[in-house]
Amino acid sequence: MQRIAIIGGTGMTGECAVDHALEKGLTVKLLYRSEKTVPERFKSKVELVKGDVTNYEDVKSLIEGVGAVAVILGTRNKLEATTELSRGTENLIKAMKEAKLSKFSIVMSSFLLRSLQEVPAVFHRLNEEHQRMLDLTKASGLDWIAILPPHIADEPATGYTVVHDEAPGRLVSKYDLGKFIIDSLEQPEHYGKVCGIGKSTKSA
Repeated sequence: MQRIAIIGGTGMTGECAVDHALEKGLTVKLLYRSEKTVPERFKSKVELVKGDVTNYEDVKSLIEGVGAVAVILGTRNKLEATTELSRGTENLIKAMKEAKLSKFSIVMSSFLLRSLQEVPAVFHRLNEEHQRMLDLTKASGLDWIAILPPHIADEPATGYTVVHDEAPGRLVSKYDLGKFIIDSLEQPEHYGKVCGIGKSTKSA
């Protein structure tokens, strides 16, 4: 895996994933909608592909020539009903199958690990969309890693814990999450798994 595609690499967590991929020496293809959202430091270091995840042809050209894909689609704090994230997920799975690609990591939310009664009402619409993403991911037949973080904190890395099918904590650093999004692509123990991630409880 020398070359990867990242969808959603210009958001808070996405930037951390791109930085970590570059530190690992990977070549990064980055899908972006508007140049003003692309951090200046990325412009000379990544291969920029202008497009939208809801457009199948854009997704197809993004993943051409890569070995794996990382998906960090967000709504930029918009909580109303949307199908943009699931349509993007659908496009990616279809394009990956066509390109005979198998590995992708995809970020949703740890609310999916709780009963709906425990999810604040304001998040219900977004949670429904994340559930659609997870259902599509699980049915894909590919080597997927579904990452369900709790609150993503803008704080330094502390190390992290990953468990399958449960939430190990209520907080994770954006840097630790960005690292796992990329590193998990080469960790077969997480393929086909729903991964809860949280701040490491081990003392440094």
